[in-house]
Amino acid sequence: MTRPSDPTVLVVDDEPDLANLYTAFLSSSYTVRTATSASEALERVDEDLDVALLDRRMPGISGDELLAKIRERDCSIKVAMLTAVEPDVDIIDMPFDDYKVKPVDQHELTGLVEALLERIAYDSRGQTYFRLASKKAALEMADNDHGEEYQTLLDDLNAVRAEMDEQLDKIGAEAAFKDLPSVS
Repeated sequence: MTRPSDPTVLVVDDEPDLANLYTAFLSSSYTVRTATSASEALERVDEDLDVALLDRRMPGISGDELLAKIRERDCSIKVAMLTAVEPDVDIIDMPFDDYKVKPVDQHELTGLVEALLERIAYDSRGQTYFRLASKKAALEMADNDHGEEYQTLLDDLNAVRAEMDEQLDKIGAEAAFKDLPSVS
Protein backbone atom coordinates (compact mmCIF):
# COMPACT_ATOMS: atom_id res chain seq x y z
CA MET A 1 0.00 0.00 0.00
CA THR A 2 1.22 3.51 -0.73
CA ARG A 3 0.64 6.89 0.80
CA PRO A 4 -2.57 8.50 -0.54
CA SER A 5 -2.07 11.36 -3.00
CA ASP A 6 -4.98 13.43 -1.61
CA PRO A 7 -5.18 12.50 2.09
CA THR A 8 -8.36 12.92 4.09
CA VAL A 9 -8.19 13.61 7.84
CA LEU A 10 -11.00 13.46 10.40
CA VAL A 11 -10.68 15.78 13.41
CA VAL A 12 -12.89 14.80 16.37
CA ASP A 13 -13.12 17.03 19.43
CA ASP A 14 -16.15 17.98 21.50
CA GLU A 15 -14.80 21.52 21.83
CA PRO A 16 -15.91 23.16 18.54
CA ASP A 17 -13.31 25.95 18.76
CA LEU A 18 -10.49 23.44 19.12
CA ALA A 19 -11.86 21.20 16.36
CA ASN A 20 -12.10 24.23 14.07
CA LEU A 21 -8.57 25.35 14.98
CA TYR A 22 -7.15 21.92 14.13
CA THR A 23 -9.15 21.94 10.90
CA ALA A 24 -7.69 25.34 10.02
CA PHE A 25 -4.18 24.05 10.79
CA LEU A 26 -4.62 21.11 8.41
CA SER A 27 -6.95 22.31 5.66
CA SER A 28 -4.24 23.84 3.46
CA SER A 29 -2.59 20.42 3.03
CA TYR A 30 -5.40 17.89 3.44
CA THR A 31 -9.08 17.33 2.93
CA VAL A 32 -10.39 17.70 6.48
CA ARG A 33 -13.63 16.48 7.99
CA THR A 34 -14.61 17.80 11.41
CA ALA A 35 -16.85 16.25 14.06
CA THR A 36 -17.71 17.49 17.55
CA SER A 37 -19.11 14.18 18.83
CA ALA A 38 -18.35 10.50 18.41
CA SER A 39 -21.71 9.83 16.75
CA GLU A 40 -21.04 12.62 14.23
CA ALA A 41 -17.56 11.18 13.66
CA LEU A 42 -18.96 7.71 12.93
CA GLU A 43 -21.10 9.25 10.18
CA ARG A 44 -17.94 10.66 8.58
CA VAL A 45 -15.87 7.45 8.68
CA ASP A 46 -15.67 5.75 5.30
CA GLU A 47 -13.17 4.10 2.97
CA ASP A 48 -11.86 7.49 1.80
CA LEU A 49 -10.63 8.45 5.26
CA ASP A 50 -6.89 8.08 5.86
CA VAL A 51 -6.26 9.57 9.33
CA ALA A 52 -8.47 10.23 12.36
CA LEU A 53 -7.50 12.43 15.30
CA LEU A 54 -9.64 11.57 18.33
CA ASP A 55 -10.19 13.30 21.64
CA ARG A 56 -10.55 10.79 24.49
CA ARG A 57 -12.92 12.71 26.78
CA MET A 58 -16.20 13.40 25.05
CA PRO A 59 -19.75 13.25 26.35
CA GLY A 60 -21.80 10.25 25.32
CA ILE A 61 -19.45 7.99 23.41
CA SER A 62 -15.86 8.51 24.57
CA GLY A 63 -12.89 8.66 22.25
CA ASP A 64 -11.82 5.24 23.52
CA GLU A 65 -15.20 3.79 22.52
CA LEU A 66 -15.07 5.63 19.20
CA LEU A 67 -11.67 4.10 18.51
CA ALA A 68 -13.10 0.63 19.17
CA LYS A 69 -16.05 1.29 16.85
CA ILE A 70 -13.72 2.49 14.08
CA ARG A 71 -11.58 -0.65 14.46
CA GLU A 72 -14.71 -2.84 14.41
CA ARG A 73 -15.37 -1.52 10.91
CA ASP A 74 -12.08 -3.08 9.84
CA CYS A 75 -10.93 0.20 8.31
CA SER A 76 -7.29 0.80 7.50
CA ILE A 77 -7.51 4.29 8.99
CA LYS A 78 -4.52 5.49 10.98
CA VAL A 79 -5.78 6.81 14.32
CA ALA A 80 -4.11 9.11 16.82
CA MET A 81 -5.53 9.95 20.20
CA LEU A 82 -5.15 13.73 20.52
CA THR A 83 -6.17 14.44 24.06
CA ALA A 84 -5.59 16.21 27.34
CA VAL A 85 -5.64 12.83 29.11
CA GLU A 86 -2.16 11.87 30.33
CA PRO A 87 -1.50 8.29 29.26
CA ASP A 88 -1.46 5.47 31.74
CA VAL A 89 -1.03 1.72 31.26
CA ASP A 90 -4.67 1.57 30.12
CA ILE A 91 -3.46 2.66 26.66
CA ILE A 92 -1.38 -0.47 26.10
CA ASP A 93 -4.29 -2.50 24.73
CA MET A 94 -5.88 0.35 22.79
CA PRO A 95 -5.58 -0.09 19.00
CA PHE A 96 -4.43 3.45 18.10
CA ASP A 97 -1.41 4.33 16.00
CA ASP A 98 -0.15 7.34 17.95
CA TYR A 99 -0.90 9.31 21.12
CA LYS A 100 -0.36 13.03 21.67
CA VAL A 101 -1.23 15.09 24.71
CA LYS A 102 -2.73 18.54 24.11
CA PRO A 103 -1.94 21.26 23.57
CA VAL A 104 -0.31 20.87 20.16
CA ASP A 105 0.68 23.57 17.75
CA GLN A 106 0.29 23.59 13.98
CA HIS A 107 3.77 22.16 13.40
CA GLU A 108 3.20 19.28 15.83
CA LEU A 109 -0.24 18.51 14.41
CA THR A 110 0.97 18.52 10.82
CA GLY A 111 3.95 16.37 11.81
CA LEU A 112 1.63 13.88 13.49
CA VAL A 113 -0.58 13.60 10.39
CA GLU A 114 2.48 13.28 8.12
CA ALA A 115 3.92 10.49 10.27
CA LEU A 116 0.61 8.61 10.21
CA LEU A 117 0.34 8.98 6.44
CA GLU A 118 3.86 7.62 5.99
CA ARG A 119 2.95 4.57 8.07
CA ILE A 120 0.28 3.60 5.55
CA ALA A 121 3.06 2.30 3.32
CA TYR A 122 4.60 0.09 6.03
CA ASP A 123 3.88 -3.60 6.29
CA SER A 124 1.91 -4.88 9.28
CA ARG A 125 5.06 -5.64 11.29
CA GLY A 126 6.32 -2.07 10.84
CA GLN A 127 2.93 -0.70 11.78
CA THR A 128 2.89 -2.85 14.92
CA TYR A 129 6.35 -1.60 15.82
CA PHE A 130 5.32 2.05 15.51
CA ARG A 131 2.10 1.47 17.48
CA LEU A 132 4.08 -0.09 20.34
CA ALA A 133 6.82 2.56 20.16
CA SER A 134 4.20 5.30 20.33
CA LYS A 135 2.67 3.76 23.45
CA LYS A 136 6.12 3.44 25.01
CA ALA A 137 6.90 7.09 24.29
CA ALA A 138 3.54 8.29 25.63
CA LEU A 139 3.98 6.36 28.87
CA GLU A 140 7.53 7.61 29.30
CA MET A 141 6.45 11.24 28.76
CA ALA A 142 3.85 10.77 31.51
CA ASP A 143 6.40 9.08 33.81
CA ASN A 144 4.35 5.87 33.76
CA ASP A 145 7.22 3.72 32.52
CA HIS A 146 7.24 1.14 35.26
CA GLY A 147 5.32 -1.94 36.26
CA GLU A 148 4.52 -5.27 34.72
CA GLU A 149 2.33 -3.91 31.89
CA TYR A 150 5.08 -1.53 30.78
CA GLN A 151 7.66 -4.34 30.85
CA THR A 152 5.35 -6.51 28.74
CA LEU A 153 5.08 -3.63 26.27
CA LEU A 154 8.90 -3.43 26.11
CA ASP A 155 9.13 -7.18 25.58
CA ASP A 156 6.60 -6.99 22.73
CA LEU A 157 8.45 -4.05 21.19
CA ASN A 158 11.78 -5.86 21.38
CA ALA A 159 10.27 -8.99 19.82
CA VAL A 160 8.85 -7.04 16.88
CA ARG A 161 12.13 -5.17 16.44
CA ALA A 162 14.02 -8.49 16.41
CA GLU A 163 11.64 -9.86 13.74
CA MET A 164 12.11 -6.73 11.65
CA ASP A 165 15.91 -6.85 12.04
CA GLU A 166 15.94 -10.50 10.99
CA GLN A 167 13.83 -9.78 7.93
CA LEU A 168 15.98 -6.76 7.00
CA ASP A 169 19.14 -8.85 7.34
CA LYS A 170 17.64 -11.37 4.94
CA ILE A 171 17.01 -8.73 2.31
CA GLY A 172 20.24 -6.83 2.96
CA ALA A 173 18.63 -3.61 4.20
CA GLU A 174 19.89 -3.49 7.77
CA ALA A 175 20.60 0.24 7.48
CA ALA A 176 16.94 1.03 6.75
CA PHE A 177 16.04 1.38 10.42
CA LYS A 178 19.29 2.74 11.84
CA ASP A 179 17.62 5.99 12.90
CA LEU A 180 14.83 4.30 14.87
CA PRO A 181 15.02 4.52 18.65
CA SER A 182 16.45 1.52 20.39
CA VAL A 183 14.36 -0.11 23.06
CA SER A 184 15.86 -0.31 26.52
